Amino acid sequence: MGYSLYTRTWLGYLFYRQQLRRARNRYPKGHSKTQPRLFNGVKVLPIPVLSDNYSYLIIDTQAGLAVAVDPSDPRAVQASIEKERVNLVAILCTHKHWDHSGGNRDLSRRHRDCRVYGSPQDGIPYLTHPLCHQDVVSVGRLQIRALATPGHTQGHLVYLLDGEPYKGPSCLFSGDLLFLSGCGRTFEGTAETMLSSLDTVLDLGDDTLLWPGHEYAEENLGFAGVVEPENLARERKMQWVQRQRMERKSTCPSTLGEERAYNPFLRTHCLELQEALGPGPGPTSDDGCSRAQLLEELRRLKDMHKSK
Repeated sequence: MGYSLYTRTWLGYLFYRQQLRRARNRYPKGHSKTQPRLFNGVKVLPIPVLSDNYSYLIIDTQAGLAVAVDPSDPRAVQASIEKERVNLVAILCTHKHWDHSGGNRDLSRRHRDCRVYGSPQDGIPYLTHPLCHQDVVSVGRLQIRALATPGHTQGHLVYLLDGEPYKGPSCLFSGDLLFLSGCGRTFEGTAETMLSSLDTVLDLGDDTLLWPGHEYAEENLGFAGVVEPENLARERKMQWVQRQRMERKSTCPSTLGEERAYNPFLRTHCLELQEALGPGPGPTSDDGCSRAQLLEELRRLKDMHKSK
């Protein structure tokens, strides 16, 4: 009931506006300290918004063109646009939830040539350019591919910035599909749907940088320690994350190679995790149903651990 009110009525929008006001008052400079990543003519700038969200600017520094990902606080995103002295030409929306799409209206009105991209299945506010799986958005030298990853919402998309044109790593802007050591809730799909979407990400290279939609790292790694307490990669990452968060520093990005080592939601094929959660189908089976059952159990345990 609460989810329907948030996504399908004006009460959801009013709740988002209240969140926005409170976060601006509590975190006038953002909830975390972020650092941009500068490659060969491309800059990725994380923007901390609301209480734990991230928006992003992807900038072609040679052309002075920018793409915004999930600009939920238009004031914060506009401030970054002005500081960088770039022209906003596109908004990429991963999904319809207000904490990812709430700034679409103000920014698209302010920047008249700005296109708003997203899935037509998801009810993205102020959508102008619908995208399908594998569609590519070109902005200057930026080549950004949309990948359909339903589960959190019916039309959820993630965006993959191709690293080849700037001879750097590819960058995955994952919205609420994938977080550092976590994944999003399955609001509009099944465990099988979410598993298929996570497998889409697993097909990407280990050096792909993960830029998630929320700062959930410490809580997620704490849960990962409950289900895989002997995972040394998780322990090392947790120590680093805790040092970062003590200084309110962002934990973004991680890499997909790292995530494969400690993110339980990407490890449903692993013997260690299947044994930790009790008896079930054979660990080496390719049976999607058995892995989906494990994913569903992980999500249930995570929701009990702490609501995120």
